[in-house]
Amino acid sequence: MDLFLFKYSNFKETMSEEINNLFLKLCDKDESDAYLFADKLAKINSEEVMQRLLDILKDNDIENSYLAARALSKMERRQEALDILLEVIHDKKNQHHNGGLVEMLENFDLSEKFVDIFRIYLFGNFKASLLAKSFLDTEEFNISPRILRKAEKHWNHFSHNSNPNEGDFQVKSIEAQEIINEIKEILAE
Repeated sequence: MDLFLFKYSNFKETMSEEINNLFLKLCDKDESDAYLFADKLAKINSEEVMQRLLDILKDNDIENSYLAARALSKMERRQEALDILLEVIHDKKNQHHNGGLVEMLENFDLSEKFVDIFRIYLFGNFKASLLAKSFLDTEEFNISPRILRKAEKHWNHFSHNSNPNEGDFQVKSIEAQEIINEIKEILAE
């Protein structure tokens, strides 16, 4: 029994050392293949790895946040990270460079996140908005009257606080109204 505990203890120590090395390489700015280490961390899929990736995701380094989002999006328990990923995407400081983070949403179940995706469509940068529109067009969402009210609230905020002379305002205006009208028709049935 003591020999087993000793071997198990050594295994845990070796594994923890390996995880630390993977995280160091993941966050190394000189590492050209950092995404490979994100993928290796995702395969480990432990609680420790998930918590450390969530911490990196919330950190202020957008490159590391992207790599953490990549790893989280490939983990078995990825849905647990979705709300935090959306918080990071919606954070105003990331608004102009969050397209890569939005791209990682494709690996998540978004059926309960219509309002979040609609917000990204309205307020995101070009890439984020384009990806969000693709999700809006292809995902199946659970919609309720409450969801509709929230979407309309964000639409009103966008339409009252945007410049109507900007090129994408007109396109988003037409598309957002179509989306809202489709939801109203669905709910009326």
